[in-house]
Amino acid sequence: MNATIIDPLQGDFPEVIEEYLEHGIMKCIAFNRRGTLLAAGCADGSCVIWDFETRGIAKELRDSDRVAPITSVCWSRDGHHLLASATDKCLTLWNVSSGEKVARATLQQTTLHARLHPSSSDPSICLACPLSSAPILVDLNTGSTTVLPVSVSVAGPSTVSHSRNKFADGSPPFTPTAATFSKYGDLIYVGNSKGEILIMDYQNTHVYGMVSVPGGAVIKSMVFSRNGQYLLTNSNDRTIRVFENLLPSKGGVKALEEISQSLGSELEVVEKLKMVGSKCLVLSREFQDSVNRSHWKAPCFSGDGEWVVGALASKGEHKIYIWGKAGNLVKILEGPKEALTDLSWHPVHPIVVSVSLAGFVYIWAKDYTENWSAFAPDFKELEENEEYEEREDEFDMMPETEKVKEENINEDEEVDILAFDKDSAFSDSDLSQEELCFLPAIPSPDVPEQHEKCLGSSSKLEGSTRSESPLSEEAGQNDQEMNPGSSLFEAVGNSAAEEVATNGRVKRKRKPSEKGLELQAEKGRKPATMKKSSW
Repeated sequence: MNATIIDPLQGDFPEVIEEYLEHGIMKCIAFNRRGTLLAAGCADGSCVIWDFETRGIAKELRDSDRVAPITSVCWSRDGHHLLASATDKCLTLWNVSSGEKVARATLQQTTLHARLHPSSSDPSICLACPLSSAPILVDLNTGSTTVLPVSVSVAGPSTVSHSRNKFADGSPPFTPTAATFSKYGDLIYVGNSKGEILIMDYQNTHVYGMVSVPGGAVIKSMVFSRNGQYLLTNSNDRTIRVFENLLPSKGGVKALEEISQSLGSELEVVEKLKMVGSKCLVLSREFQDSVNRSHWKAPCFSGDGEWVVGALASKGEHKIYIWGKAGNLVKILEGPKEALTDLSWHPVHPIVVSVSLAGFVYIWAKDYTENWSAFAPDFKELEENEEYEEREDEFDMMPETEKVKEENINEDEEVDILAFDKDSAFSDSDLSQEELCFLPAIPSPDVPEQHEKCLGSSSKLEGSTRSESPLSEEAGQNDQEMNPGSSLFEAVGNSAAEEVATNGRVKRKRKPSEKGLELQAEKGRKPATMKKSSW
């Protein structure tokens, strides 16, 4: 599609399923920072990296010692490392280029979500959210852990010790549910089961502020927008909330200290934390399904932060809701009759990628329509031929209307061909030139067609024609059954695009032409009575 003839007045959100990816049973997905690579964690413990431009597999990260299903994947900021958490309580850091393990740590509980520090030069520091314990800061190189505080009390800002014991348990009196880094990682936001958001320093895990979420329900997940201006929370009361972040992107700790000092020391601990929190986060919007009152799964922002997307957490439904930042529902995407397990929005383009319970990855894209008049106000679309009278100087070598004063150009001036303008979407990156954006894709070898085995049993041919696409459950019902006594060419001729599964790969068989069948008949080759093939 030519990007110059796309109507910019159409909404920048996906509308239809453009394609689907298939490789084993995929469970979770994550884009790299530029959206050129897509990582998917599989049920067999491997991680597959897709080249999103070509939709081909660029790398497969596999550990023969670990076969537990992957629960989450996360890219480092420069794209050179990938963090994967699994149900066997392990966190594994991979080198994407070489495909080798860099580090591994084992916790005492299964990690549901794990995130690498967004700005650390050493990608070994990560934030893990276990199944039923407090969020933990993990150093993958040393294996040491730091349990984060999950509540505040009158006695002090923390009810959880800050020990750096190796593989510490850190079970709190009640279960928190989510944690995330700020944009540059200097702050950590922790959500607990009482509907509170704690804002703390990353270095010493000191709690500076607290924000009470309306309803006081359990916070299941938290995520920042790409620019760090908005924080999204998904609560157990079936509501997605968006908070506006009032703190600066950089220097958040210093700003918190200034706010805390300006309030004085006369206030109580909890009251002071709430006052500080009110100057950090302000509730902006709430999104919910007021009719069905459904729970939400994997909500997130679009790449530019203009849209909020969330999926229904219900069995047998693959529905994705898209809201505008103003709070209006703009689109409901309905996919196959399968539950959805994970969801991600492309960092740059209006593309949403979802994972179904069956392990397929669906790519939702915009259904573009060409509208030339949207780009040139004086452009006129002609419905029929019209007479046109040309100007007298229209086709002259130098028309009078185009004669302009010649510019003085220094032809001896050196031209810099190495400098380039940064992309506005990534202008905040200090590591843009060192990012890993592409990997050489691994070509899939074609399975050689063994003609000597073409005279297989008709039952195999009959079974192969009933293969179904994951996008349609009716494909197999429309296939015609073959007569076992018919010839091979008659069997192949029943379907012009028969699909034959060989070693997990789908092959297309062409229908022989009528001329070819006549030549075969003239040579006396009768497949119905032939025992062996001379192919």
